[in-house]
Amino acid sequence: MGIKIYKPTSPGRRNMTGHDFKEITKAKPEKSLTEAKRRTGARNNRGRITMRHHGGGHKQRYRIIDFKRNKANVPATVAAIEYDPNRSCRIALLFYKDGVKSYIIAPVGLNVGDTVIASDNADIKPGNSLSLDAIPTGTTIHNIEMRPGKGGQLARGAGVGGTLVAKLGKYCQVKLPSGEVRQILSNCRATIGQVGNTDNENIKIGKAGRSRWLGKRPKVRGMAMNPIDHPMGGGEGVGKGNHPQTPWGVACKGHKTRNNKRTNSMIIKRRKNKKKG
Repeated sequence: MGIKIYKPTSPGRRNMTGHDFKEITKAKPEKSLTEAKRRTGARNNRGRITMRHHGGGHKQRYRIIDFKRNKANVPATVAAIEYDPNRSCRIALLFYKDGVKSYIIAPVGLNVGDTVIASDNADIKPGNSLSLDAIPTGTTIHNIEMRPGKGGQLARGAGVGGTLVAKLGKYCQVKLPSGEVRQILSNCRATIGQVGNTDNENIKIGKAGRSRWLGKRPKVRGMAMNPIDHPMGGGEGVGKGNHPQTPWGVACKGHKTRNNKRTNSMIIKRRKNKKKG
């Protein structure tokens, strides 16, 4: 997991960096674990854009990831570490002892030839999946379930990891990558370790065309638009005196968007990225 710095052979290459892919051991994916990925260009059945800035990009196949890890007490060997175009982290190809194959998110320290298992009696080492009540406090975890049996939903991006802070009755307190501390049922599962490809945050795209390869279309600032197109558009000069808002008039800086009172009690501590004042 290293960063490759390109020679400045053109203005686009001058500030571009990329992955060196040294950890990748298998070029093509396991065909039985992939499926077609059909894209709509963010249009609905009437042809209208329902999500801006989406479209184009390189053709991809979806890799079916085992987020549930419900194949209990069956050891598996890591056969390969592969690239996945659908996510920022790497994935590991597992060969189970009974002949089944599957993909999991590859954590830091997981190498080809290692053995992993989903069991509450498993060792605390990267790649093993256990219930939260079977994991010691202070352990770094990822692929954390929010409901038992639903599959991991939290801490799945490159380089992230949560920390099991405390155990209180039927709940465990987990510190998430955002800094939020949340209560999760003790019988929910999580995987040991930090998600791999930790250098992903240091990658510089370098040029606009590379964003288009990723399926990201250009974004235009609201202040650069006309008044008919955006509430912040129009006017003379730079400062228009408008508060930051979306094209539909909803405040977008400091405005609370969370609206789920049912789970408010599960949040012990809010995330840290709030302005102090």
